[in-house]
Amino acid sequence: MLTQLPTPGFSFELLATLGHARAGILHTPRGDILTPVFMPVGTAGTVKAMTADELRADPIDARIILGNTYHLYLRPGLEVMNLVGGLHKFAAWDRPILTDSGGFQVFSLAAINEIDDDGVTFRSHIDGSKHRLTPEVSMLIQKTLGSDIAMCFDQCPAGDADQSVQQVAMNRTTEWAKRCRDAERAEGQALFGIVQGGIDTERRHAHAKQITALDFDGYALGGLAVGESVDDTYRVLDDVAHTLPPAQPRYLMGVGTPQDLTRGIAAGIDMFDCVMPTRNARNGYLFSSTGRVNIPNADRSRVPVLDLPHALPRIPATSLPSQRDPVRAACNSAQPHVLCAARANDSRPDSCRGNARLIPS
Repeated sequence: MLTQLPTPGFSFELLATLGHARAGILHTPRGDILTPVFMPVGTAGTVKAMTADELRADPIDARIILGNTYHLYLRPGLEVMNLVGGLHKFAAWDRPILTDSGGFQVFSLAAINEIDDDGVTFRSHIDGSKHRLTPEVSMLIQKTLGSDIAMCFDQCPAGDADQSVQQVAMNRTTEWAKRCRDAERAEGQALFGIVQGGIDTERRHAHAKQITALDFDGYALGGLAVGESVDDTYRVLDDVAHTLPPAQPRYLMGVGTPQDLTRGIAAGIDMFDCVMPTRNARNGYLFSSTGRVNIPNADRSRVPVLDLPHALPRIPATSLPSQRDPVRAACNSAQPHVLCAARANDSRPDSCRGNARLIPS
């Protein structure tokens, strides 16, 4: 018997549109989330170099953060999560949390895993120990974590993988989505399905039909920015995003440069995440109104680093009386995270989802 979907207490309210761009409210039991929204990534339960209080405070005011099933399963582990009462208590975070299913690590850690139709056998990047991850195990981990939004376990092939590999990944992702839907979830935990298909838009549309037929709480585009060109990423995004069900939130996984955000919003995306903003910030690498800046090498007469938030122009709030322009609204809301004061031309940095390394984010 299928677990009840849509999930009680979880809904999406559409407020306004501009072309394909949307502004809305994602209602959850732990609070409302204005969309479009960027989700800071707390891979192992915390957003690196930031406290929960800093994330909640202005100007960031993060309404939702992301945790990762794979990393939290390995460390601190489910025993610790059970003892502390879940990820919210572990992270001292009382707002919503979305957990990635671990499917992306199947791609990023391809050198130390083996995939079959039932799931993935992998070795820990921490100590080399052997583990098994299946749709049921992924859902059990996410249930233990108690996230507000769980993601279906998927297979994420490389962007330049051939058609046969893409087809196998699509078939597995669909079958794994059905198994995730049948698995027991935490009370009030929503579940999102993931659309794969590579850079072939016909294949993407075909897979979207399979996944949306399962009637999830929301839908994600996965398998983008995983080795394909930026032009191919945007072509797929423009063609597919707006065709996903309008009554549910749409999530673009692991994509997050300022240019990616504005392009994704214009295509109809509501939710984003990427490790890039916090990783870049920790290394003194910022986006500014004059382009990308590396602080150790910055000309301080050109970029007043110590007062950078005041140096970055923001769109006046008066231009957004009711989020009439979702693109501008999201740029404002995302700005504290990615400093997207201008839609500067930039190529995707190597810290984004598509060029993962064998290290935690």
